[in-house]
Amino acid sequence: MTKLDKLDIKIFADGANIDEMLKLEKNHLIKGFTTNPSLMKSAGVKDYKEFALNVLSKIKNKPISFEVFSDDLTEIEIQAEEIAKWGENVNVKIPITNTKGQSTEEIIQKLSNKGISCNITAIFTIEQVNTVLKVLNKKTPNIISVFAGRIADTGVDPNEIMKNSVEAAKINPCSEVLWASTREIINIFQADKLGCQIITVPHDLLKKLKNIDKNLINYSLETVLSFYNDAQKAGFKIKT
Repeated sequence: MTKLDKLDIKIFADGANIDEMLKLEKNHLIKGFTTNPSLMKSAGVKDYKEFALNVLSKIKNKPISFEVFSDDLTEIEIQAEEIAKWGENVNVKIPITNTKGQSTEEIIQKLSNKGISCNITAIFTIEQVNTVLKVLNKKTPNIISVFAGRIADTGVDPNEIMKNSVEAAKINPCSEVLWASTREIINIFQADKLGCQIITVPHDLLKKLKNIDKNLINYSLETVLSFYNDAQKAGFKIKT
């Protein structure tokens, strides 16, 4: 059993490269997947629905989040209901607002009351968390994605917001708090300690899981060796 196996938190893989997703699906540590339009664009996805259905035809036993991308509130609801039909393991990602700052809480409430599992995304404040919790159906599974990494990018320690979010979400037995925009492997342990149920980790960062419990002296030597090798390959010389 590894150090990660002892954690309560579920690790989701964040990305849209289907080959990597299929490899990660076989990893027992990966409990689900998240995507978004930006990740799909970076992965070269041309047809949203075709990509999603292809993924869902191959990954059937782990939850996958697919996000709406319209800016029109009516169209957001239509897209969400369509995406929800694609598979039983689908979580529909709904941003907390559209680009105009218009709240999607009424849409979230409608979808949740219909039994559609939503992943409410782009949340940055405890006020937004509380807004969502007020409208979610307590019998419908849902995910509240708080962007800890981007909060930290502003110079604010996200731990307090994450801790308060976890505490607030206790009023809804079907709500899970997700630590989003993960930057470092240590975030997995921080999120677990704070009580977050899920953390989503970018594919490239997941490759660093092998470093967990690595001997720091050996790691130091590897780092020095990499500096030395790169200097040799570059042919650097200092004339004295």
